[in-house]
Amino acid sequence: MPGKLIKKTWTYDPTLDAPARYKRACHYTAFLPEELHGLRFSLSADLAGMISEAEHAIRELNHVGPTLAPMARLLLRTESIASSKVEGMQVGVEELARAEARLETGGRASSMSIEVLANVDAMMLAVDDAAAVRQFGLDEILAIHRRLVERAENRHIAGRIRKSQNWIGGNDYNPCGADFVPPPPEDVKRLLGDLCRAINGDTLPPLAQAALVHAQFETIHPFDDGNGRTGRALIHVVLRRRGVAPRYLPPISVMFAKAKSRYIAALDSFRDSDVTDWLTYFASATTSASRLAEAYVKAVAALRDRWRQQLADSPRAPRKDATAWQIIDILPAHPVLTGAAAIAVSGRSRPQTYQAIDQLVDADVLRPINESSRNRAWEASGLLKLIAALEAGRLPGR
Repeated sequence: MPGKLIKKTWTYDPTLDAPARYKRACHYTAFLPEELHGLRFSLSADLAGMISEAEHAIRELNHVGPTLAPMARLLLRTESIASSKVEGMQVGVEELARAEARLETGGRASSMSIEVLANVDAMMLAVDDAAAVRQFGLDEILAIHRRLVERAENRHIAGRIRKSQNWIGGNDYNPCGADFVPPPPEDVKRLLGDLCRAINGDTLPPLAQAALVHAQFETIHPFDDGNGRTGRALIHVVLRRRGVAPRYLPPISVMFAKAKSRYIAALDSFRDSDVTDWLTYFASATTSASRLAEAYVKAVAALRDRWRQQLADSPRAPRKDATAWQIIDILPAHPVLTGAAAIAVSGRSRPQTYQAIDQLVDADVLRPINESSRNRAWEASGLLKLIAALEAGRLPGR
């Protein structure tokens, strides 16, 4: 991205709780990118072809089978968890699913599980609400960040633009020697306003627009924490607003997490004005993510059909309009199911719901994961294994 380096001085701070060498004044350079809205650049024939192929892959994903909200949520959930993994927030698939079930019933979960699940909520807000507004603006960015951070230990920064200089790499006390220093705080609001204008534009191919918006946001780094996850949510805001991904989101962050060093190197190349390298990498990652997601939508649909057959073949097979069949349809969004979630999603009474759960247990569609009479939960047979492979970026069956 074109821009300029600004020479700055870090002032001497005798009160800083740090080794003496970090209290001294020092010099650093902050990067001030040019505004993104109205940026002009040319695409080579090869790169234009890659971008077109990636957009085609997303559209193919969005035309797989009928619209199934639970499967859409499964992909969104996968994208959110992988985005957290890029930041080093590692939570196992089973551990996270059980934590989500505990929280649904008023229980407790680890702080990291809570933060990862907050990313799922932030992503849902991004694609369901923020992407739907007529004019996307700063308020939408702040709302996504607020939802992301509001339950974290540093919740006091939720939805608040930074007022001091931040940096990436180097030491914890000053930006001198940092790998990258984002724009000074006084330039952040202006750059975010420009970014919102770019999000509202439609002159670029949708994939190129999403890629540039994300990289520019990461370059601005407008928050004290949560920039990466917020910036990756903006990718899907653009793809949803441009109509490329109306139903299913490609879990692009799975590819970022799978080869994190390549992702960071591509972002660095963007900051070094090599927009082509970043767009090439982004298009390739999107194509791979879309094809991976398409394979899993089909695999989960096949698993759901198997559950239906197991229920039909069971000694207690219910009639066709029974609650058990409805619960099978919602399971992709709830790999660990609680009674409360089943009642809320199905809209059936408590006795009907628990009778259906018993029928699904008998058919080996659900498996109890605790014996407590309170806060009971059940695992959807075979689903967590599929999700783990999806989050690892492996094709089904490998």
